[in-house]
Amino acid sequence: MKRLDGRIALVTGASSGIGEATAIALAQAGARVAIAARRVDRLQALAERLRSLGAEPLVLEADLLDEHVAQQIVRDTESHFGQLDILVNNAGVMYLEPVAEADLGRWRRMLELNVLSLIASTQAALAGMKSRRDGHIVNIASTAGRIANPNAAAYSATKFGVVAFSEALRREVYADNIRVSVIEPGVVQTELRDHIGHAATQANLNAWAGAMRQLQSEDVADAIVFCVTRPPHVNVNEILMRPTDQER
Repeated sequence: MKRLDGRIALVTGASSGIGEATAIALAQAGARVAIAARRVDRLQALAERLRSLGAEPLVLEADLLDEHVAQQIVRDTESHFGQLDILVNNAGVMYLEPVAEADLGRWRRMLELNVLSLIASTQAALAGMKSRRDGHIVNIASTAGRIANPNAAAYSATKFGVVAFSEALRREVYADNIRVSVIEPGVVQTELRDHIGHAATQANLNAWAGAMRQLQSEDVADAIVFCVTRPPHVNVNEILMRPTDQER
C-alpha cells in the first residue's frame, strides 16, 4: 500500500508552482487528487500528468476570489470522490509596493484570495471532516508571515493572518481528530514574483532571490507530503523553511 492510498486531496492554485508540484507529490504517494485554479488549460495538462501516475484527477476551474466558489470546489470534490481528507490551501498572489503608493483595489483582491478564500474553503471542508473525525488542513503561508519587510505590508498581513488562522483553527478542531499544518516557505522559484506589479520592488526582489539557491516547488511539496503522512497521533503544526542562502 502506498502511504496515501484511499485518501482524497484537494489542492488550490494547482495550475503552477507549489500547487502543481503538490498535486503530483500527493498522487505519487497514492492519493486521488482534485485540482483547482483559474487556468483550465494548465489544469488539463496537469491532469494528464496525474493520469500517467495512475491517479484519478478531478479538474475544477475556479476563480477563488469568489468565496462561494471557494466553498463549492470542496462540495464538488466530496460529491465526486465521496469525501475530502486533505485540503491544501495554496492559492494566492503577492502584490508588493510601498504603502504610500498602494493600489488598494489590488490589495483588497490579495486579502480576499490569500485569506478569505482560504477560510471559506476550510469552513466548507470541516463538516465532512468532523462527521468522520478525520481530516487534514494544510495552509501555505510564508516567511513573510513571520518577518514584515518594507514594501510587503499587505502581503505580510495576509500571511501573518494565515499563520494566526491556522493556529486558532487547530485549537478549535483538534478534539475532532482534525489536523492543521501551516507551511512557511522562504524564497521559492515560482511565478509568484511575476504578480508584484511595482517595478522597482520587483527588480530588487528578483536580484536578491537570483543571488541565492532558491527553494523549488518540489521542496515545499515534500514538506506537505511529510505533514499529511505522519501517524494519526502526530500533527506537524508548522514548517518554516528557507533556502540555505536566505538570511531573513
